[in-house]
Amino acid sequence: MMKYRIGIDGGGTHCRGRLVDDKGYCLAEFVGGSANVYTQYQSALDEVETVVAELFKLANLPCSEYVNSILVAGLAGANVPQVKARLESWKLPGLTHKIVSDVETACIGAHAGNPGAVFICGTGSQGAVWDGESFHLIGGWGFMLSDLASGAELGKNALRMALLAHEGIIPHSSATQQLMSEFKHSAEEMLLWTQRAQPRDWARYAKQIFEFAQHQDGHAQTLVKQCVADAELMIDALMDRCHNELTLLGGMAQPLKEWLPQRIVNRLSVAKGDALDGALYLARHYSFSE
Repeated sequence: MMKYRIGIDGGGTHCRGRLVDDKGYCLAEFVGGSANVYTQYQSALDEVETVVAELFKLANLPCSEYVNSILVAGLAGANVPQVKARLESWKLPGLTHKIVSDVETACIGAHAGNPGAVFICGTGSQGAVWDGESFHLIGGWGFMLSDLASGAELGKNALRMALLAHEGIIPHSSATQQLMSEFKHSAEEMLLWTQRAQPRDWARYAKQIFEFAQHQDGHAQTLVKQCVADAELMIDALMDRCHNELTLLGGMAQPLKEWLPQRIVNRLSVAKGDALDGALYLARHYSFSE
C-alpha cells in the first residue's frame, strides 16, 4: 500500500487538493485556480502540478515521496474522448496517477462509493449515474453546447435579456438595469467583455439573478424558471436510470433546490462526501499502472 494519497477536484472556477496518509489522516489541503482540461488543457495540468507541489510543501514532505504516492484527479473536461486520450501521455515523475472526470469523483464521494447519481450544477453542469461497476454520464459538453442549468448558462441568458431591455425590445426591470450598469449601460462595453469572458465570468451573474427573482423581479423569475426547467430535464434523465439516491451538487444546487418541484426534492439526498473524498476513495480502492 502506498504511504500517501492525493485527491484533486478541478473545475472551471478552482482546483482543490487534499493529501492524506495511508490511515486517511489529512496532511494538507490547498486551493488553486481553474482546471478545465477541455477549455485550457495545459494551464489546467499546470494547475494540478502546482496544487500537488503545494500540498507536499504544506505537509513538509519532499517531492521524492511522489514515488510512494497515488494521485486521482477529477477534472472538468476529462470526459471528452479526445482529451481523455491526450491525458494518457501526462505524467508527474514518479507519481502513480489516474485522471477522470470531476463528475465521477463527485458521484463516488457523494455516495461513499455506493451506487447513486449526481447532478452537478456550478459554473458548468454534468450528471452521472454510478451502478457500482460503471458510469453513465450526461452533459458536460461545454458552455457553447451543453451546461444546462449552470451558472454560466444562467449568466449568459441574463446578459442577453439585459441587452434586449437596453435596446427597448422588452421593458427594463431592476435586474436588467443593474446588469447593464455593470457595463456602463453600453452594448459595446458588453460586447468587448464577451470577447475575453470565460465561463466563470458569465457564472458570477447567476447569484444576482436568484436574488432579484426572490424579490419578485419578473425578468429574473423568467430566467430562473427556464434554469429550473433545464435542471428538471437533466435530473429526470438521471432518475430514469437510477433508483438509488440522487444528490444535487455545485454552487447552483441550493438556490435551484428552492425552485424545483416537490417530486424532485423528495428524491434528493444529502451528499455523504465531496469530490475530494471520491478521488481519495478511488485512490484507495483501485489499482493503477504507472
